Amino acid sequence: MRVYLDDERSTPEGWMRVFWPEEAITLLESGSVVEISLDHDLGDDERGTGYDVVLWIEEAVALRGFKPPRISVHSANSSARDKMVAGIRAIERMVKKGI
Repeated sequence: MRVYLDDERSTPEGWMRVFWPEEAITLLESGSVVEISLDHDLGDDERGTGYDVVLWIEEAVALRGFKPPRISVHSANSSARDKMVAGIRAIERMVKKGI
């Protein structure tokens, strides 16, 4: 399954769209996600952002041996994008080290 987290953009063909981080995390926990694309700003920061999903994946890899899917960012928020990409790189380093 390919998951697309976004509140405004059209969903690419072949992707399952979710609007909130908790929806994305529920699908990640199922183990069936092979790829996830994240937006940062989702319209209600109190409900979370795409960065919250990156943080969840990072913690799951570090503490539970979670095997992350391919992760990409499609956010237009440049500073948030940079922060998310840095988190993804940290996840990739942990996976490479076998953490």
